[in-house]
Amino acid sequence: MPKHGKKYRNAVEGVDMAQRVSVEDGVKMAVEKAYAKFDETVDVAINLGVDPKYSDQMVRGAVSLPNGLGKDVRVAAFCKGDKEAEAKEAGADIVGAEDLVEKIQGGWLDFDKAVATPDMMAQVGKIGRLLGPRGMMPNAKTGTVTFDIGSAVSEMKAGKVEFKVDKAGVLHAPIGKVSFGAEKLLENMFALLDAIMRLKPSSAKGAYMKNVAVATTMGPGIKIDPLTVRKFLDK
Repeated sequence: MPKHGKKYRNAVEGVDMAQRVSVEDGVKMAVEKAYAKFDETVDVAINLGVDPKYSDQMVRGAVSLPNGLGKDVRVAAFCKGDKEAEAKEAGADIVGAEDLVEKIQGGWLDFDKAVATPDMMAQVGKIGRLLGPRGMMPNAKTGTVTFDIGSAVSEMKAGKVEFKVDKAGVLHAPIGKVSFGAEKLLENMFALLDAIMRLKPSSAKGAYMKNVAVATTMGPGIKIDPLTVRKFLDK
């Protein structure tokens, strides 16, 4: 069984790792327990009471975090004609059509997110096996397949987060950096949780948010009491 390092052990000293705390306390504790020399990312993991094998229980969406993600997001835009200039003006790092598809087929993947106009999806589908597993495939449900390509690029550059429940019913999403401080992270947390709550499938039975945890890149996972989520959102 792997052992944690000294810094990690010091971070969890005096913390009851089985205890479930409020959303506010969970985020604050995660920030306080961060110890890495770099600016750690703060991530949220949520175990949802859904069965993703049924299409009507798939939870997938995107949300623009009010304080962004604190990192430079490299965006690739698949479009042509006048839309190329629109995407470039919005800040896209690389813009192209069939030529960009060919470049990616050749092994180039130096970007974080991708957006596309609907007329390009037949071409983008050719590289779906490369983009899909990396979470970079444009999708209309997350607003990354649209003729309003400028807005899509701007939202991605500003820190729009896409999320999707996995086969085990768990959803992972970042909410910013430790340097943001608890207040800004809680604002981002509110936006994320609100978006997920709004996507609750009508066919889902029982508790929707079964388990919630927040953690920094290197720090311990702080368990949040799911019952406090509604109270947090109602404030």
